Amino acid sequence: MEQHSDGLRVMVIDDSKTIRRTAETLLKKVGCDVVTAVDGFDALAKIADSHPRIIFVDIMMPRLDGYQTCALIKNNSAFKSTPVIMLSSKDGLFDKAKGRIVGSDQYLTKPFSKEELLGAIKSHVPDFIPVEQAS
Repeated sequence: MEQHSDGLRVMVIDDSKTIRRTAETLLKKVGCDVVTAVDGFDALAKIADSHPRIIFVDIMMPRLDGYQTCALIKNNSAFKSTPVIMLSSKDGLFDKAKGRIVGSDQYLTKPFSKEELLGAIKSHVPDFIPVEQAS
């Protein structure tokens, strides 16, 4: 049975309010339930309560960066199968390789498009069906 994206819980972790708000707006328009966090510590506190199906995490953040956050998520048996998509304004090979080493599932370069966000979700959460926009 296919699950409608209503309630598909997505977490967006970024210290930039603009990025969080942009991703949240795009995802809510297609029916996702979005949980945001300002950094890795904030995210780790919220993950256990919210149980997101997919997580987008910025690499460059204060206190706990995206690599550390991803490694902590992937080292937790309850969340190691949760897809983690790294977000970065850097498009370097080293950054992508480091993301793979800590267990990330994909890498998106900022600024990202709606299509890139939805594409990442569709490839990692196969039962996701975006809600069509009512016109």
